[in-house]
Formats: sequence, structure tokens, C-alpha cells
Amino acid sequence: MGRILAIDYGTKRVGIATTDPSQIIATGLATVHPNELMAYLKEYMKTETVDCIVVGEPKRLNNEPAQAGAGADLLASNIQKQFPDLKVDRMDERFTSKMAFSAMIEGGLTKKQRADKALVDKMSATIILQSYMEQLNSLNR
Repeated sequence: MGRILAIDYGTKRVGIATTDPSQIIATGLATVHPNELMAYLKEYMKTETVDCIVVGEPKRLNNEPAQAGAGADLLASNIQKQFPDLKVDRMDERFTSKMAFSAMIEGGLTKKQRADKALVDKMSATIILQSYMEQLNSLNR
């Protein structure tokens, strides 16, 4: 069984999270510049088996695509072209940044640590991944 990766797309940073090989635990992996993402994924997949990449789907409260939605759509398409044998899935990412920020507060991170946007993006990717895994588990019951 391979890992599942989740991507929180942004125009300045891309948060990446991964599961363990058994696909039980989601963990923040990295934050990279969008221009470096494909190179990062290629390098990562040289040493790790990946079964699926989940790209966060930015939506507004009314369920319409958010402004970043076009970029996330293009990214998902590019990943599928680059890795044609890999499953690419989408996951609603509404409220993940707020949830990440709340988790940082509950975790006791200082105000300076919470201001680290890269950390927020990595945690958002982890929340996207956890939500995806919960959805898979509920479908398999």
C-alpha cells in the first residue's frame, strides 16, 4: 500500500501532507513554492510509493468555486498529465485555514509561530488529507 498525498494549493505557497504507508495517520510534509511543486513531487516519488494525490478544492460558502479554484483545477490537471498512472482526487477545502489556525492555538503555538503562513498551509493540507481519509473510511463501512 502506498501513501496518499494532499495538496493545499496557493499562488504563493503549496502545503503538502502525507499519510504513513498504511494510510492511517496524516502528517504535514512540506511547503513549497508553486513553481517547485512538480519537481518536489517527482523527487518524493523516487523514494516513496504514492497511491493517490488529493488536491484541495477551494469553494465559497455557496458551493461555487473560489478565486483560487482555477489554479487548483489546473494543478490537478497538470499532476494527472505528469503522473498518468496515479489517482488524482479532489477534496473540499473550505474552512481548512481557519481550522489549522484554531489547531495551532489549541496546540499552544505562540503568536509568532501562528504567523508562519507556511505552517498554516502545511496544516491545512493535513486537514484536507484527514477529511479525505475520513470520507474514504465512511464509504468503506
